[in-house]
Amino acid sequence: MKTYDAIVIGSGQAGGPLAKKLALAGKKTALIERRYVGGTCVNDGCTPTKTWVASAKAAYMAANSKDLGINIKGYKVDMVQIKKRKDKIVLQARNGGQKGIEDTKNLDLIFGDAAFTGNKTITVQLKAGGQIELKASLFFINTGCKAIIPGIEGINDIDYLTSTTILDLDKVPDHLLVIGGNYIGMEFGQMFRRFGSKVTVLEKSSRIVAHEDEDISAELKNIMEAEDIKLLTDTQAIKFKKTAKGNISATIATHGKENKIKCSHVLVAVGRSPNTDTLGLQNTGVKMDDKGYIKVNDQLETNVKGIYALGDVKGGPAFTHISYNDYTIVYRNIFEGTNYSTKDRPVPYCMFTDPQLGRVGLTEAEANKQGLNIKVAKLPMAHVARAIETGDTRGFMKAIVDADTKKILGAAVLGQEGGEIMSVLQMAMEGSITYDRIRYCVFAHPLYSESLNNLFMKIGD
Repeated sequence: MKTYDAIVIGSGQAGGPLAKKLALAGKKTALIERRYVGGTCVNDGCTPTKTWVASAKAAYMAANSKDLGINIKGYKVDMVQIKKRKDKIVLQARNGGQKGIEDTKNLDLIFGDAAFTGNKTITVQLKAGGQIELKASLFFINTGCKAIIPGIEGINDIDYLTSTTILDLDKVPDHLLVIGGNYIGMEFGQMFRRFGSKVTVLEKSSRIVAHEDEDISAELKNIMEAEDIKLLTDTQAIKFKKTAKGNISATIATHGKENKIKCSHVLVAVGRSPNTDTLGLQNTGVKMDDKGYIKVNDQLETNVKGIYALGDVKGGPAFTHISYNDYTIVYRNIFEGTNYSTKDRPVPYCMFTDPQLGRVGLTEAEANKQGLNIKVAKLPMAHVARAIETGDTRGFMKAIVDADTKKILGAAVLGQEGGEIMSVLQMAMEGSITYDRIRYCVFAHPLYSESLNNLFMKIGD
């Protein structure tokens, strides 16, 4: 058995940086990774999908630049090249991350599957064969999540896709059926429609992106349907069957009424579950919730002293930037004597549909549910000079403010550069800058953010 000061399980956006920092602080550290360095973000999430979003945007612009005086006839979507570019960028990020880890003194990178066998003791089934036993006084679990596969009849008889396996496609599907109308489903649905697929989205709720305010959901629905994406809400797939011609027949139910859809591919995007089922956490006493997420306190420590969980595996907002922030909280608290907490930290995020949806803070519905005295500012992108000039006026800006303190409580920007505009408002929230000050701020013309003046003009004092 080999002993370390610290063992990190999983090299995602918390685990990788944390392992390097631990080693540089003088702790003999092991980083266990069962697949690829970089975790979901680099290999299956942010990095690859955003390269494809860029390609899809280029296809959309080629097809829709006539009003700008640019006529592009006969453009072609080269899925092989799109995938080749994506693979190159992913490998650059992955290999760069791995080299940084391997070049760090005092840090061992071990490829294999880790499982607890006792109190702060693990066995690693090595990728190269064989196994080793390790122990440490400090453990950091950053094993992330995997796609949930619902128990639909016949699903295992078809070659269904997940957000990971769809990235292996080098041909455009004829008809992509997307199961799930939330963030992943919307991004991939729009992306493949732009590549040339017929796209149908099934959502069991009464509206897409149901966690957002109703006006956001309705506007996004209009945007998607304008691109000829078929959205079927209150609808579930109940059976899949392969057809004689190699396609897929899906039986769907809408308010109990059954219909059939024929498609070439099925993308399952109904959610994700934590990678804890093979960790053997029961052998070291770490508690999980009923969904398998590791329970932690506000400083990310489990019920077992010295064992921490970071990133998606602990539940809560499943974003790369949250995972990275987890790492900074844990490291600073342990090694710099700080007392940082996850409580009340901002949770900004961006859905990379086109246009983007940037979100931070409270939604209007959440603020009303809390009984807060609020005012709502809303500005259509059709009234934003930059949007008019660039020829894309889809969406709107929206901010929720406290009527008494004039502080911004939340913001949603569905529009071009929505994430960047949202980030400006997040900085205002961080600095307690009130909306009446932003109303008269001097912003450079003609940026999108300049229209924050006009957004807050919508609120009377």
